[in-house]
Amino acid sequence: MLKTTFATLAIALAASAAMPALAGPGAHGPDGEHLDAPGSAAGSGLARLPDGSVRIPKLAQRRMGIRTTMPQEATHPVTVELNAVVAIDPNAGGRLQAGHAGWIDPPPGGFPVLGQRVSKGQVLALLRHKNEPFDIGNQQARFASLSADLKLARQRLQRLESLQDSIPRKEIDAARAEVQSLSGQREAVGKSLHRTDTLTAPASGVIATANALAGQVVAAGDVLYEVVDPARMLIEASSADASLANRIQGGTLGRAEGGRLDFVGAGRSLKNGAVPLVFRLSGNSAPLAVGQPVTVVATLTDTLKGIALPSAAVVRNASNLPVVWIKSGTQRFIAQPVEARVLDARTVVVIRGLSPENRVVVSGAALINQVR
Repeated sequence: MLKTTFATLAIALAASAAMPALAGPGAHGPDGEHLDAPGSAAGSGLARLPDGSVRIPKLAQRRMGIRTTMPQEATHPVTVELNAVVAIDPNAGGRLQAGHAGWIDPPPGGFPVLGQRVSKGQVLALLRHKNEPFDIGNQQARFASLSADLKLARQRLQRLESLQDSIPRKEIDAARAEVQSLSGQREAVGKSLHRTDTLTAPASGVIATANALAGQVVAAGDVLYEVVDPARMLIEASSADASLANRIQGGTLGRAEGGRLDFVGAGRSLKNGAVPLVFRLSGNSAPLAVGQPVTVVATLTDTLKGIALPSAAVVRNASNLPVVWIKSGTQRFIAQPVEARVLDARTVVVIRGLSPENRVVVSGAALINQVR
């Protein structure tokens, strides 16, 4: 009797091992067709079956962090990806340039360094004026001439003031005015010989660019410092579609950490053959640098119907086509080709190839895709 029981159990196990893996509920295509195809169930570990599906035991699913959901179709706004670059907000940053040629000297507190926070009006550098030798000679000659004229004018004023009872008052006033004029001219020429300008921060913020060293010779227009406010940056995108500006209602940064963007406006003239579109960062804590290239996911007023999924749910198969993985049983997963569009930095909308009845893998799809 015991031998008969063992023989029956052995036959049942052999029969179950030879049975094909049947698909569970939800393994249907977008038109209701069955996606389950008979696949080999030989073995008990991770395996890519002959029909292209993947078998993953329950324990391996837990270790791989595989999570599934049954998303529903809904109406979503149309989005478009745009190439963009980070720019300075003119109302929250500025650029400090040399007004004329000269030498750079450090301020009393020293030069600020990159990343240092400064306040508007804070002294960042001192600029000593640089004259050509010929100009210096002319200025020195002019200074000497004015000094001599001033000395004579003061002596004349003293003589007239000693005779004020016998000469008209207007002559004394004219001599006094001449002394004041010559004194002012000599003072102005003397300052021009050793002129030093104080360069202050144009705005409050963080030092983004620093090009100042003690004794450095600069030309007029050289950029010494750029000051930006990290919390108030502009994103300048571009598009060849001039009508796009009338349909944009917002956007996000195409980065893992995202970042909401408020649409400011569009230019009315082409820049590098495209229409410039300006966005402003809103509540973004991601570190960005001026001039950094980024991707903007602009949200339009147009809408489309589809199934929203996390962007990690869509992977590429061996033919480089986008697919999602559908759970077709307790241990079986099927790759379903789809057509998807980006909704934001973390979400995509599947507009073709997926049925709402499918249980889609939303976490761990990349690991399933690597099973061979």
